Amino acid sequence: MNPVVAIANDHAGVALKEALLPDIEACGFTPLDLGTDSADSVDYPDYGTLAALAVTQNRAQYAVIICGSGIGISIAANRIPGARAALCTTPEMATLAREHNDANILALGARITDDTTARDCLKRFLTTPFEGGERHTRRIEKLG
Repeated sequence: MNPVVAIANDHAGVALKEALLPDIEACGFTPLDLGTDSADSVDYPDYGTLAALAVTQNRAQYAVIICGSGIGISIAANRIPGARAALCTTPEMATLAREHNDANILALGARITDDTTARDCLKRFLTTPFEGGERHTRRIEKLG
C-alpha cells in the first residue's frame, strides 16, 4: 500500500486541490481528501487542524493544506504539536522545507500561487528527503 498524503483546504483552495490530486498519486502516494469540496465559505483553521492531526496521529506521512494565502491555514496547522507546516511559494522553498526543516506539511496559497508553481512545489516537497545531520536535527528538536 502506498504511503498517504492528507490534503485539506478551505473554499478558496478547492480548484487547486483538484489540480494537485493527480500529482500526489503520480509521486506514489495515496491522497486522503479531508475537504472541503465546496465554494461555500468555511473556516480554514478547521481544515488545517484536520490535516495536522492526520500527520501527527500517523494516518498520513505528509499533508498539503490550502487556503487563499496559505498563511492562516499554516498558522492553524502549526498549533498542533509535531506539525511542521511550511508555507512555500517557490519550488526552492519546498525543497529547503524538507531538506533543512523536515517539514511534514506543505501549505499553499491558492490566490497567490499559480497552479504550475503549486504543482512544482508539491513534487519537490514529496520527493525531497530530510538532509538530517546534527545541525538540522538539533534545530528541529527545539521546535517541540
